[in-house]
Amino acid sequence: MSQYQDDIKAVAGLKEQQGAAWNAINPESAARMRAQNKFKTGLDIAKYTAKIMRADMAAYDLDPSKYTQSLGCWHGFIGQQKMISIKKHFNSTDRRYLYLSGWMVAALRSEFGPLPDQSMHEKTAVSALIKELYTFLRQADARELGGLFRQLDAAPAAEKAAIQSKIDNHITHVVPIIADIDAGFGNAEATYLLAKQFIEAGACCIQIENQVSDEKQCGHQDGKVTVPHEDFLAKIRAIRYAFLELGVDDGIIVARTDSLGAGLTKQIAVTNEPGDLGDQYNAFLDCDEVSADALGNGDVIIKRDGKLLRPKRLPSNLFQFRAGSGEARCVLDCITSLQNGADLLWIETEKPHISQIGGMVSEIRKVIPNAKLVYNNSPSFNWTLNFRQQAYDAMKAAGQDVSNYERSQLMSIEYDETVLAKVADEKIRTFQADAAREAGIFHHLITLPTYHTAALSTDNLAKEYFGDQGMLGYVAGVQRKEIRQGIACVKHQNMSGSDIGDDHKDYFSGEAALKAAGKDNTMNQF
Repeated sequence: MSQYQDDIKAVAGLKEQQGAAWNAINPESAARMRAQNKFKTGLDIAKYTAKIMRADMAAYDLDPSKYTQSLGCWHGFIGQQKMISIKKHFNSTDRRYLYLSGWMVAALRSEFGPLPDQSMHEKTAVSALIKELYTFLRQADARELGGLFRQLDAAPAAEKAAIQSKIDNHITHVVPIIADIDAGFGNAEATYLLAKQFIEAGACCIQIENQVSDEKQCGHQDGKVTVPHEDFLAKIRAIRYAFLELGVDDGIIVARTDSLGAGLTKQIAVTNEPGDLGDQYNAFLDCDEVSADALGNGDVIIKRDGKLLRPKRLPSNLFQFRAGSGEARCVLDCITSLQNGADLLWIETEKPHISQIGGMVSEIRKVIPNAKLVYNNSPSFNWTLNFRQQAYDAMKAAGQDVSNYERSQLMSIEYDETVLAKVADEKIRTFQADAAREAGIFHHLITLPTYHTAALSTDNLAKEYFGDQGMLGYVAGVQRKEIRQGIACVKHQNMSGSDIGDDHKDYFSGEAALKAAGKDNTMNQF
């Protein structure tokens, strides 16, 4: 017997116990409402999605073609429409998640207005967006099941079993969210408190980076400052304790290192003996060897291997790492994070280059054989130019004639139909599968895609509608395409929940219900 049938039976039993006072309660209606509200709390969602993500991680370890993907979403509606589209096109949500970008929260969700990605937005804006995303995804479930229930009621007896099977085997729109907690918004206690809000809202996976919280910069901007490993590990432990306190024992932590592009540190690490973690961190500092009589006023000195070393300190009171040490620092960051409770890694790179990423992963896997990455397929990269230049370099190295190409100008439209451009586009097309296989990338995401698609579609509509196309700019450019492509929100009243409301009016008021979906509802035109 299905859960739906079990619920009908259970509510019927309750109705019988309550006697005449419950005469108007329809057990089937109550069972439908239960089916449309599968997840009662955010913690229910976090526990459910953590199991999905853990299973996907195990499957990837056995077969790297089973990598996972997500797109960043800045509003519940955007996340909802993404998952509706995925179900429509693939009849499955397997290995497809949502990503919640701190960058987009800062740029689009702060009460201060648009802000740079520097942890200046309200801490609670991120957990509020997690809750909002899951509210919209749960509503997508309710809407879809409501449609199936209406089909069930209208279907002839011979067709009811097939519709009931769709109800019993309904695929939820609720999927894992990887949620960005930036650098933790303060000390480890602040990180713990905020992580609890994330988890209570439904997040099964939290991503944290090793930058100084009050100096945080976007991973693709200059001026990034990292913290000593022990400071970062304390925050990883704080998140783990938050998961454990709330009963999400298999919650996932993504440790992000910005060391590749971060040349600065605010602190010299505490070290108790040669070779410990603090000593390894300090070994990357750019230092001058000095004698005791050459010390200046206020100089900071460290002793290493019997020598006095003066780290190079900037006027900002930040200390400088040695040039070219970024990859080695990334590898140490990753190994240390995985050895201290992180589950996945994120290496923020300056370009999408598989051999560079794979080289670092190979070093990490010498210590942690099953190390896996989450990778930002970032809109901050010029993908066209990067891959055309990579194709150019490969052709040149192979002795092919590249005299018709100017490497620095390969973004130019004149190259769009060339052999080089087609080779580059094919490499872009297969980048995720190639990187999953060759560079240990378990999860591919695009941080800010829907920020860009909203801007692009709005630009196209504004150009046509406010130009000489007038209303045809909307009809041909939007509505007609929605109808032809079967976009659910062409029936925007239905998408907003009007049919769900009508169902409830039926349950609550019976024949006295004043419903919206009558013959004069213009939604019937679609």
